[in-house]
Amino acid sequence: MLLLTAFLGFGNGAFAQIQIGDDLSEIDYARPQEYEIGGITVEGAKYVDATMLSLIANLRVGDRVAIPGDAIASGIRKIWDQGLFEDVSINVIDFVGDKVFLQIVIKERPRVSKFSFSGIKKSEADEIRNKINLSRGDIATDHLLTKTTRIIENYYFDKGYLNVDIDIKQVADTARENYIDMVIDIDKGDKVKIGKINVIGNKELTDGQVLLAMKETKERGHFDPLNPLGPLVVNTVAEVLTLHPLRAINGIEEYFYDNYRPRIFKASRFQEKNFEDDKKLIIDKYNSKGFRDARIVRDSVYKIDNHNLGIDLVVDEGHKYHYRSINWTGNTKYSSETLGNILGIKPGDIYNKELLDKNLTYSETTLDISSLYMDDGYLFFHADPVEVQVENDSIDLEIRLTEGKQARISNVTLSGNTKTYDHVVLRELYSRPGQLYSRSDVMRSVRELATLGFFNQENITPDVQPNFADNTVDIGYSVEEAAADQIRFSAGYGAKMLMLEAGLQFSNFSMRNIFNKKAWRPLPMGDGQKLGLNVTTFGRRYIGYSISFTEPWLGGRKPNSLTASFYQTFYSNGYERTNSQYGWINMTGGTIGLGRRLTWPDDYFSLFQAVNVKRYSLNNYESAHLNVGDGNGKFNLISYSIVLSRNSVSQPIYPRNGSEFQIGLEITPPYSLFANKDYSTLSENEKYKWIEMHRWTFKAAWFTELYDKLVMMTRVRFGYLGFYNDQIGPTPFHRYFLGGDGLSNVSFDSRELVGMRGYGNSALTPGFYNSSNSGGNGGNILSKYTLELRYPLSLNPQATIYALTFLEAGNCWLGLKSFNPFDVKRSAGLGVRIFLPMFGLLGLDWGYGFDDIYGVQGENHSQFHFSIGGSID
Repeated sequence: MLLLTAFLGFGNGAFAQIQIGDDLSEIDYARPQEYEIGGITVEGAKYVDATMLSLIANLRVGDRVAIPGDAIASGIRKIWDQGLFEDVSINVIDFVGDKVFLQIVIKERPRVSKFSFSGIKKSEADEIRNKINLSRGDIATDHLLTKTTRIIENYYFDKGYLNVDIDIKQVADTARENYIDMVIDIDKGDKVKIGKINVIGNKELTDGQVLLAMKETKERGHFDPLNPLGPLVVNTVAEVLTLHPLRAINGIEEYFYDNYRPRIFKASRFQEKNFEDDKKLIIDKYNSKGFRDARIVRDSVYKIDNHNLGIDLVVDEGHKYHYRSINWTGNTKYSSETLGNILGIKPGDIYNKELLDKNLTYSETTLDISSLYMDDGYLFFHADPVEVQVENDSIDLEIRLTEGKQARISNVTLSGNTKTYDHVVLRELYSRPGQLYSRSDVMRSVRELATLGFFNQENITPDVQPNFADNTVDIGYSVEEAAADQIRFSAGYGAKMLMLEAGLQFSNFSMRNIFNKKAWRPLPMGDGQKLGLNVTTFGRRYIGYSISFTEPWLGGRKPNSLTASFYQTFYSNGYERTNSQYGWINMTGGTIGLGRRLTWPDDYFSLFQAVNVKRYSLNNYESAHLNVGDGNGKFNLISYSIVLSRNSVSQPIYPRNGSEFQIGLEITPPYSLFANKDYSTLSENEKYKWIEMHRWTFKAAWFTELYDKLVMMTRVRFGYLGFYNDQIGPTPFHRYFLGGDGLSNVSFDSRELVGMRGYGNSALTPGFYNSSNSGGNGGNILSKYTLELRYPLSLNPQATIYALTFLEAGNCWLGLKSFNPFDVKRSAGLGVRIFLPMFGLLGLDWGYGFDDIYGVQGENHSQFHFSIGGSID
C-alpha cells in the first residue's frame, strides 16, 4: 500500500491519499506524470449530492492531471472549504494505460437532531430558541456552533450579563446515524451593572450635568434621603451671598444627583453602541454651553468586581465661545432682520450649536427658519451655517441660504389601508395636489390620521419625494391598519345583585354597505362611521339599552358630523309586581346633534350643538337615590346643548404633547318665567313636570413630554348645575356624583358620574350616605384637579401599556352657599393603563385618600379602582 499525502496550503486534518496496491513502479515522486481521469467515484456521501463533489473539486472525467500534483490538493481544499465534512481524501484506485481512476472519500459532519438548554429558565430558552433559529437537519459546522454561541452571548450582554459562559455539548443520537443532540449549557453568571462613572477634567460642568447628558449609559440607582441637608443649605446661602448663583444651582444639582437617583426607567447596563452614542451627547451638551472645542480625550471601561463595571471619562472642555457677528447671505424672500428675530441668537450670545441647529432646521415649540420657508412652498430650501472666522473666544458666523423655487404638490398617494376606504383617509389630509408644499401641512396630516383611531399611530410615515426638474413634489402616506372596533363585557356584584353589561363599538362602520352581502367581513366597514350598541341588566330589576350612530362627514364634502342616539332604561324597586309596594322608574330619550370643525381661532377648534329630549316616568317609586314628589308622575326635559372644544393632542392613546379643552352649556327653556304660577305652593310633581336648568361644564388637559416618552398630564374639571327660579331650585336630575372609578351599570336619572381615586364610588357626593341631607342626593357644583406622570411600557398598537403615578384633588358641593374652592379632598397613588383594540382602554389604579369623609368609614385611605374607556378620567 502506497500512501501519498499532499499538504499544499490547507490543514485541519484534510489530506490526499493515493492508493495503488503493492506496485510502486507506476509513480515516480521526482517526476510527476500526467494522466487522463478515466472515472471518479464517491464514497461516504449520504446527504450531499455525490455528483456535485467532483464539480466542486474541479475534477472531471477526461481532464488531465499530474500524479502527484496540485490538482488533487486543490480539489481537496475546495471540498473542505464547504464546511460540511470532517474528513476529505482523494484516492487513486487504479491505473489503466495513461488513465487514472479516482475515488473521493468523505466523512460528513453530523447533523442536528434536536437541541435543548440547561441552566436557564424556560422563558429565556424560548426567547433564545427564536433568535438562534436552529432546525432539525442543520449541519453542525464550526460556523454554526460559533454563530449560536455569539447570538446567545449578545442576548445576555444586552441584559447586563457580561460573564456568561456557554458550553455546547454534542451527544450522538442513538436512533439516527450521524445525527447529534446539541445540549446548550448556559451559565449566565451575575448581572453586571455600571457601578461608577468617573468624570475627569471637567470644571465648567458638574459630574451630574455630564452624566445626565448620557441617555442610556447610567450608573446604578442611589437613594439616600438621610444624607444631611445642612451643609447644602450653608453652602447654597454662602454662594448666593457672595454673588455666585450659578455655583449655588450647581451645588443643589450635584447634591440631588448624588443622593436622590432612583433608577426606574433606565437600566444601568453597559452596551457598547449606546456608550458611543452617549459620548456624542456629552459633546453636544458642552457645545450647547458654549464649549465648541470640547472633546473626550480618552475613556476606559473596567471591571470593579463581579457585579459592577467602572467607566472613566477624561474630558477636555476647551474655551467658552461667543458669537461676535451673524450675517445672512442668499436671502431674497425675507430680510436679514426678520431671519435674525426668528433665529433668536444675537451677537454676544454664548455659542450653542444645539440651539443653532434647532432654530435653523426644526423646532417643536417655536417657529424656525426652515419652517418659515418650507411652509411657503420652498421645499428645496437649505441653510448652511459657516464659521468664517474663529478668533480667541469669538466666532463670526455666516448663514448661507439656498432658497430655491417654490414647489407645488403633484401627486398625493396612499398605501396600506386594506380596510378603510381611500376617501375616508384622503379627506383628512391637509396636503392636496396643486397646493404649495407645506411641511406643517404634512405633519398635521399625520396627526389627523393618528386621531382617526383606525391605524397604528407609531407607523404613519409620510414619504416626500421632490422632483427637482419641474419644482414639484410627490407625497405618499403609508398607514398600517389597526383594530378599531371594540367589544365590552363587564360583570359586577353588589347589593346582592349580579350586574352584567355588554357593548359593541364599531368605529369604522359603513352604513351604505349594510345591504351589500359582499361587504360583510364580518360587518360592513371602511367608511369611518361609528355605531354603538350597549345593553345593561341585573335581572328583572334593571335593564337599559342604547344605540348611537355618528357620520363624521355629513354629505361627504365638509367635516360636519351628524350624531343620533336613542336610549331607554327601566329600574324597579325589587318588589313583586303583585305587591302593593312595587314601583319603578323608566327613562326614554334621544339626541340629535351636529358638529362642525372651525377654522378660527385655529383649525383645532370644533363646535357641537344638539337637541336632547327625555321623559322620566315614575310609578310608586321612592328611593334614597332619587326622591321626587310622591314617586309618581311624568317629568319631561327638552334641552339645547352647545360645546366648544379644541383638541391638539398628538395622538389619542398615548399623547406626548398638545392640549384639549372643552366648555359646554346645556340649557332648557325657562318655563317658570313665562308661567303665571306660584311655584312655592305647587307640589314637586308639578314643579319638576317640565325640567328647567342650565348646566355649565369646563374641562382642560395639557400633555408635556418631559423626557423621552415620560409625559406629564395636567387636567382640571368644573361643573355647575344652575336654575332660574328660587321657588323651584335645582332639578333632582342631572346632578354630579364624585368619587371612585366613574363606572356605573345603572343610569336612570341622567346623573353625571365623575371618578376620583382614593375614595369609594360617589363617596364625595353630598347626601349620598345621608339621604336626609337638605336638597336631596347629588351635587350641583363640582371641581377636580389631576396631575399625572406617565411612562409607556409598550407602544405596540395591539397592546399599548403605560404606567402612571398621580396626585388628585376635588370635591362636590350642594350649592353656591356651601361652595369653597379650597375645601378639596386629596389623594395620590399609581396605576397602569392597557389599550387593547377589542376592549378599549382598561385601567387599574391604587389610590390613597388622605382626607376623612364626615360620618363615613372605609370610603377613603387605600382604594383599588378598575376603569373602562377612561371612565376614571
